Amino acid sequence: MMFKRFKIRTYEVGLEFREGEFRGLLQAGTYWRFDPLRKVQVGVVSKRDPWLQHDKLDVIVKSGALADHAIVVDLKDHQRALVWVEGRFSHVLPAGLYAYWTGVKNVKVDIVDARSVRFEHTDLRVIAASPMATRVLDICSVNRQCVGVLFVDGKFVDTLSPGQYAWWKGAGDAKVVEVDTRETTVDVSGQEIMTLDKVSLRMNAAVTYRVIDAVKAVTSTDDYCQSLYRETQLALRAVVGTRELDMFLTEKEAVATDIEDLVKRRAGELGLQIASVGIRDVILPGEMKDLMNRVTEAKKAAEANLISRREETAAMRSQANTAKVLADNPTLMRLRELEVLEKIASNGEMNIVLGEKGLADRVVNLL
Repeated sequence: MMFKRFKIRTYEVGLEFREGEFRGLLQAGTYWRFDPLRKVQVGVVSKRDPWLQHDKLDVIVKSGALADHAIVVDLKDHQRALVWVEGRFSHVLPAGLYAYWTGVKNVKVDIVDARSVRFEHTDLRVIAASPMATRVLDICSVNRQCVGVLFVDGKFVDTLSPGQYAWWKGAGDAKVVEVDTRETTVDVSGQEIMTLDKVSLRMNAAVTYRVIDAVKAVTSTDDYCQSLYRETQLALRAVVGTRELDMFLTEKEAVATDIEDLVKRRAGELGLQIASVGIRDVILPGEMKDLMNRVTEAKKAAEANLISRREETAAMRSQANTAKVLADNPTLMRLRELEVLEKIASNGEMNIVLGEKGLADRVVNLL
């Protein structure tokens, strides 16, 4: 019981300590130690997991025992490391002391200067998905049909196209504002506006726009969409408030054009491009709607009466012209009389009643 036996396999290493002091490495083999007072400890670690993690790693490194058996990495505050095992990316290391066994697996450690806030690498997607990445990296993605506006420590730095990006934590305060560059429609609904002749209207409008200068859109206002909404409200009031109701209703296209011109000027200052501005609905008060209906009804009735009078006049003029032609042409009058008698005879039995001599003679003569 005074001796201890330790078996170290070919893919293992023994870390020998006596009374808490590191004594050295034990390679593959069998070892016996005389230890009546139980002061000897041997920790057996597998080199199949190349990362050597130990609470006394600094002591082991300083002893020099790892010189020919491991890769020792001592990262300063401004340094980070990318670890590759057997040609495959494993993890990212923050500042600190690390050791990796060699011999069993191929380990590669790339040291990176983190004083440059942005981290760029051809294998960024793989690195960002690895364990420990979020401990040292701020990772974000810019979606398609969008652009990203990058600020570092509150200052504009760059405009980012769609893709994945990463920044070292602690090297600077990096922030990416994503801006959608597709056409977007803003509904400006329920606007209570008074016309020049003091009629209150409720209007619904729509503005279609797209962002053409993402930096200006982000830096010129806290919310460019809300700013565009407010500008459209003011434009509606400025244009509609200078017109009377009748003029407004008859010049809707001109009103929409004036509103669009006002909105475009302000939108350009916000980095926006206006595609269209349109008035969707105009809602009148109930009493005004009834009044407009009565006015419209009266106008239509007057128009119908005028058309009826025109038709009557035309009919009378036509009859007068026909009578003049018949008077000037007795033969035509005779034919016309025969046509009337033919129509009467075709309807069935014809009864002729003779009255005063003059009328009777004329009917007999016709027959």
